[in-house]
Formats: sequence, C-alpha cells, structure tokens
Amino acid sequence: MLKFLSRVRIEFNALDPRTASCMEFLAQCNARKAKESNPACQIQVKRRTDDHPPQITVAFVNGVEEVFDATATPAQTIRNMILEKGQLLETEQMFREAGEAWPVIIPEEELYQHAPGTKPRKAEEKKQ
Repeated sequence: MLKFLSRVRIEFNALDPRTASCMEFLAQCNARKAKESNPACQIQVKRRTDDHPPQITVAFVNGVEEVFDATATPAQTIRNMILEKGQLLETEQMFREAGEAWPVIIPEEELYQHAPGTKPRKAEEKKQ
C-alpha cells in the first residue's frame, strides 16, 4: 500500500471514541511489509487536543493528495482505495514508458466488437 504514497498524515484526538479507523490504518502503515514496500514514505501522526474529527491524509507519488474522514470510512476501505488508485498510477506509468498516449481512448464501436476466438453469448445467457 505504501509503495504508491509519498506521505501519510494521521490526525486524531486520543480521547475521541471515533479513532478506531486511524489506529487500524496506522498499524497497517507500521507493518514491516508495508514499510519495506516504500521506506521513503513519510508517516506523520498528529495528536490533536480539540474536537476535530479524525482524518487521514495521503499524498500519492504523483503529488495528488486525498483526505479521508476516518470517522465514516473504515481503514480497510481507505487501504482498498489507495491500492486501486495505485494500480491506476502503475498502468499510466507503463503506458507512458511505452510511448503510448494516456488516457487510452477506446472508440465506442470497438467496445462491442466480437473478439476473435471467442464464442458469442446466447440470448438466454445475456439475460442472467
């Protein structure tokens, strides 16, 4: 997960009962496997004393920053969103390194073309 990130900032008040997501996400970030995937990723923890809701801010390696409300979003959901965006970043990088245009634009008519070597679906299979 950390291999796609340059910085993680976790903010919470330790006395706030809504900090479960922050604590779980921090544990995931501190896991050996996560740290080994990107030792350069900065993990910052800000312990607040006000009633500001817990939040997690991540900065992707391409500079895009995203803020998550940790009171309403479970740690696993945040992790999954980071992994999805990270895979998109990897795909974009592969296309750019190959000299291909990004984003890939697929003409509408090509989306519905029959692919060679595949069997067309029957009408009753399409209904299911």
